[in-house]
Amino acid sequence: MKQLLFIVLVALLAATSAQAADVGVSISVGQPGFYGHIDIGDLPKPEIVYSRPVVIQPAPPHVVYEPLYLRVPPGHAKHWKKHCGEYNACNRPVYFVKDKWYNDVYVPRYQERERNRREHGGGHEMDRGGKHERGGPDRDDRGHGHGHDRDR
Repeated sequence: MKQLLFIVLVALLAATSAQAADVGVSISVGQPGFYGHIDIGDLPKPEIVYSRPVVIQPAPPHVVYEPLYLRVPPGHAKHWKKHCGEYNACNRPVYFVKDKWYNDVYVPRYQERERNRREHGGGHEMDRGGKHERGGPDRDDRGHGHGHDRDR
């Protein structure tokens, strides 16, 4: 009887741990745990880790990239050559924003802007200047919609 109880208990623990392993966490820009590209837009100049942008691989001579502002986990900026591929930014000039600036300035402003967007016309994306955009880069405003009538 004790052996059967032990087997049932082990099976229950295994099932519980399997369910716990399936839990996913999603963090998006504007939240404290987010790492990645942030759009500075009309915010005050961010506090940055290094005064000059970091570039691992120069872009081709005919290509000019605007600098990216990234928030990265501790150690990624220091070892950028190892991590730049995770951000698709090896050939881009990158400024690393300080966590304090991100948490104290960017997050509150971003959340306020998103709250205003939802309250005053939700559904449209905000551009860098805080103006509404009706479509994104994938929008086809030619009236064909979803690829129909391609031969016109």
